[in-house]
Amino acid sequence: MDIELLYAAKAAHKKSIYHRDSLRNSNKCGCFYCLDIFDYKNILYWTDDGDTALCPTCDIDSVIGDDSGYPVTEEFLSAMQQTWFSP
Repeated sequence: MDIELLYAAKAAHKKSIYHRDSLRNSNKCGCFYCLDIFDYKNILYWTDDGDTALCPTCDIDSVIGDDSGYPVTEEFLSAMQQTWFSP
C-alpha cells in the first residue's frame, strides 16, 4: 500500500466517531468494514448518544463521510479496512 494512502487511512479513523453533523453534510458515506457506500439518509442506527453512525449494511461503527475531507471510494475504504481490520 502507498505510504501516503496508509497515513491517510490511519488519520481518517478519527473522523469515524462523533460525526453526525459531518455525515449529514456529506454527499456520500461509506463503511470501511464492509466497504458499502451509501447515502446519509440510509443510516438508521447510532451509538455514542446518537452521534456515531452504525453502517446500515453491517451495523459496525466504521462509517465516514466525504465531508470529512477524505474520499469515500472503494480504494480508500479498502485501505482503511486493511489498516484497521486486517491482521
